[in-house]
Amino acid sequence: MTLNRSCVERLILISTQRSGFIMMLFREYTFGVRRRGLRILTRLNAKQLPEKREPDALANGTNAVFVERLYSQWSQNPKSVEESWDAYFSGKRNTSSVTVDNKKSFKAAGSSTALAAPKPSAPPAREVASAAAAAPASAPADFRYIDDHLVVQAIIRAYQSRGHLAADLDPLGIVGPTGGSSVDGARRNATQAVLRQHYSYVFNDLNTSFKLPSSTKIGGTEQFLTLKEILDRLERIYCGHMGLEYMQILSFNKCDWIREQFELPNAVNFSADEKKLILERLTRSTGFENFLAKKFTSEKRFGLEGCDIMIPVMKEIIDRSTNEGVESFFIGMAHRGRLNVLANVCRKPIPELLAQFHGLKARESGSGDVKYHLGVFSERLNRKTNRNVRITVVANPSHLEHVNPVMLGKARAEMYLRGDYQGNKVLPILIHGDASFCGQGIVFESIHLSDLPAYTTFGTIHIVVNNQVGFTTDPRFSRSSRYCTDVARVVNAPILHVNADDPEACIHCARVAAAWRAKYKKDVVIDIVGYRRNGHNEADEPMFTQPLMYQRIRKVKPVMVQYAEKLIREGIITDADYKEMQTKYEKICNDGFEESKKMKSFSYSAWIDSPWSGYFEGRDRLKMCPTGVSVKTLEHIGNVYSSPPPSEHKFEVHKGILRILGLRKKMVEAKIADWSLGEAFAIGSLLKDGVHVRVSGQDVERGTFSHRHHVLHHQTQDKTWYNSLQHLYPDQAPYHICNSSLSENAVLAFDHGYSMASPNSVVIWEAQFGDFVNTAQAVIDTFIASGETKWVRQSGMVMFLPHSMEGMGPEHSSGRIERFLQLSDDDQDVFPDTNDSDFVARQIMNVNWIVTNLTTPANLFHALRRQVAMGFRKPLINFSPKSVLRHPLARSPFKDFNECSEFNRIIIDEKCERNPDCVKKLVFCSGKVYYDLFKEREDHEQAESVALVRVEQLSPFPYDLILKQFQVYKNAEILWAQEEHKNQGGWSYVQPRFETALIKCENETRCISYHGRQPNSSPSTGNKVQHYNEYKALITSIFGELTEDNKKRMERIVKEQQQKAKSETAASMASTKTTKGKEAAPAAAPAGKDAAPAGKDAAAAPKAAAAPAKKEAKKAARKPVQSKRKPNMKPKKQRAPTPAPKSKSEDNIQGGIMTKRAAGPMPPPEPKKEADDSDPKSKK
Repeated sequence: MTLNRSCVERLILISTQRSGFIMMLFREYTFGVRRRGLRILTRLNAKQLPEKREPDALANGTNAVFVERLYSQWSQNPKSVEESWDAYFSGKRNTSSVTVDNKKSFKAAGSSTALAAPKPSAPPAREVASAAAAAPASAPADFRYIDDHLVVQAIIRAYQSRGHLAADLDPLGIVGPTGGSSVDGARRNATQAVLRQHYSYVFNDLNTSFKLPSSTKIGGTEQFLTLKEILDRLERIYCGHMGLEYMQILSFNKCDWIREQFELPNAVNFSADEKKLILERLTRSTGFENFLAKKFTSEKRFGLEGCDIMIPVMKEIIDRSTNEGVESFFIGMAHRGRLNVLANVCRKPIPELLAQFHGLKARESGSGDVKYHLGVFSERLNRKTNRNVRITVVANPSHLEHVNPVMLGKARAEMYLRGDYQGNKVLPILIHGDASFCGQGIVFESIHLSDLPAYTTFGTIHIVVNNQVGFTTDPRFSRSSRYCTDVARVVNAPILHVNADDPEACIHCARVAAAWRAKYKKDVVIDIVGYRRNGHNEADEPMFTQPLMYQRIRKVKPVMVQYAEKLIREGIITDADYKEMQTKYEKICNDGFEESKKMKSFSYSAWIDSPWSGYFEGRDRLKMCPTGVSVKTLEHIGNVYSSPPPSEHKFEVHKGILRILGLRKKMVEAKIADWSLGEAFAIGSLLKDGVHVRVSGQDVERGTFSHRHHVLHHQTQDKTWYNSLQHLYPDQAPYHICNSSLSENAVLAFDHGYSMASPNSVVIWEAQFGDFVNTAQAVIDTFIASGETKWVRQSGMVMFLPHSMEGMGPEHSSGRIERFLQLSDDDQDVFPDTNDSDFVARQIMNVNWIVTNLTTPANLFHALRRQVAMGFRKPLINFSPKSVLRHPLARSPFKDFNECSEFNRIIIDEKCERNPDCVKKLVFCSGKVYYDLFKEREDHEQAESVALVRVEQLSPFPYDLILKQFQVYKNAEILWAQEEHKNQGGWSYVQPRFETALIKCENETRCISYHGRQPNSSPSTGNKVQHYNEYKALITSIFGELTEDNKKRMERIVKEQQQKAKSETAASMASTKTTKGKEAAPAAAPAGKDAAPAGKDAAAAPKAAAAPAKKEAKKAARKPVQSKRKPNMKPKKQRAPTPAPKSKSEDNIQGGIMTKRAAGPMPPPEPKKEADDSDPKSKK
């Protein structure tokens, strides 16, 4: 059987995937030298697919669908298709398989190594039809022809997939291709690692022509090329100075687009003017580094020599992106090349830049930072595109890649402010080092944010300045992957490796990267493979550790010189033109140097990367605006927050959520708020005032402890949710609450960057547990705590860190209060001027952040609103509660939220202040331990002799209010109580400040004593018994042991509570029976005019009527559990009995059900005893 050649050309494209009538089977066989072959078995009207296929399919399935439709069309009318297809279908109609003889002859014929050259044109259809009926002796030749084409396709795909392995990327030639010569004498870089089993195929007849498949663009408008031309073009594209990694991308269209950018003939093409521009920019880049090296020989500047082309690459990206409509660029980078970027990309005035080398005095207070860490904001005209652009380089510490998420968050906030919801106007650019890009985990965490809806920046352009060495570490010792950029493959980003000494290849990659981001809004990586001409810094000696590398570097000409010589040879410029370029820029630098000598001081604000234009103008920074709101506003927010979605939405809410909403509604009616409601009041009132609020973190939509439930999920429809706080007012500000990835480091940094973009926003990051914040310590230390001191950069960032000792183990207990207080920069030995009328505002303004440990919803409300009520911005670190979220005493009446209320830095003991002379002990505490102390004080009957004062704001320390408490309780012993260990918590911070306040008092001889857990290297014990013993020791040290009268009183209270619970249960059951009887009565009515319909409907009626009664019966059946647990609540001998805990079913309702007494820590659990209700985990 002989196949029509045009049909064969079509069959080459046919997929091996499912098709109703065509099946292909690939297998291996040998033609002299080993190479892949193909055997096609076409069966018409087949009813099952073969069970086994070779995995290396060459097509994608679309062609199989096309052929199947064509065959269906031909079956109805043979003349409706092209003649060649008619001949093919007719000739194959009665052939269902290839005989054994055919297989043998096929193998025999395949022993020849010569390729079957294609005929110039297809034979007439009648010849094909007659050949189809002939003996199958001619079949092997056609199969061999198919096989040859498929092998060529496999070679093309090999270059596309693995050509980068043989690319000539190293300008030093240390790591280079190891290819060999072909039969035509040409050297080809592609090795066996690239071509694999087809490697030997390239040594065959190179003049044979092949039809190019649609998966390549190397032919342009040509459909046929010789094998030699195919290989030469593939070599130039994939094994030259560019190595392309893009075949990991799953989208065929995206891969095809990239092929168009590189494979088309003359894809890398520059006009004479464009080449001159590249040289001019190279001259500026190299000239700036040479000037600094000449003027400041001993100064560290972390120059760009060896990767000078980075500056022209960045400028090309900005030019191209500006043409696409981008107006604002955000750049995050480490120290290498930063000064060059500031000078030649941001156009920072040269005199101001060079003044940083002279050691001038700053006009403002603050520590400042080294010149190669500073950020800048500039707005200038792009002279090439004649459009205004804003360029921001974000300040960065020496933690290299930690600026990445900060910059991304800042870019995302800019998109929000501009209403840019597709990333069309804002472009983030990240510049990495090769060692840090693969070595620091923050890179992986940041890249993984790229496609998350609440964190995406719609594509970031990554530029890697690849020096092929870390500080002194070779790549083979610093990474396990082949490339430093392999981390970007996790998001299927195209990776463009390019030789730094080929400027035109680098600029072409920049053009492609800008176009990719503009078109697909996805990340892209440019890996500029160069070298570092000096050591890690200019004073370092690199020959100590890389002697061979630096011997080669000394011999390599700078890329500017190489490219200038190339253009001179091409006749584009003359040697005089080149020298004129150098002289012109050197004069600019010299003039700037002379101008910088005249400068006597500088301003930190000239280097700020987040200017809030107009915000501070005419503003009294010490003015504190009121934070209270009207009760009417509270009721409106509360009613919306406690209501399910409107009925017209047909939104099915979880039954447990409906019960929670019902309890919230009752609290609103009673004009009292729990923690969740107080937080909602703060957010809702801020939205009403036009302040944008963003809440971010792990599980924040529901809340780690299931207390928030801002986002309700439809129970029967996926991707359908409802947020009531987004529907409070028609003109409210946007409210975004979003669950994050399981990353503290990158997400906290992202939200910190988001908070810097605008002062008119409140950005809240909540940790799942406060303990987990230690994985983000670098961001806290280098950005949040010290950002304003170093870079004059304010932020209103809010951090919620769940914190309390509840026996949940070392990693679920402490938010590490001591670390944040240690980073506070107020002086412990200086008593401030408390007589100043603006003392509160001035004290906050002079400290680096605010640290609170709040105990009431009202104080949380005022703390959040105070973030925008101040005339400046400070980060707020709040150690939020866990079990206190549902504590019956942790409630605030609406009057604590109204216009006459404000934030309480301390909360006094009003009852004890009425008779202060009776108070023997004045106990200061902070956070959840107050509720433990309050309960124990009641149990010990010492409510009049022990005063409990809550320090809500730890930093800055409320000296004025503490001093007043000393004066009120002049005869009381002063104690500090905390649940943390002595070397943790607030003690180390508050103790010297209490002493400073006591010294201020006249004739004061008292000192403050510590009461809490003993020092420990672990934040908490994981043993319940030990946890309780530590708790008991704390309580006993303050209140002493329980007396017999105390114990009898507690037993009496427990009995009364149990009796009341029984009465309520009995009443509930009686009410249920009555309701059930009334609802069942209509179902028993006699048949008549209004009787229920007969048959199926009649049977359904009683069931429907009885359904509510069954639900009530189930509820009633659950309630007696409380009384059944009575025997298990019998107290131990050494301790008075505690109130019976709530049942699990009650906790699941809301956890906010009010009881008569606060639930304190329970004794160690006995066998068969229920879980401790003070433990949030048991409540879940």
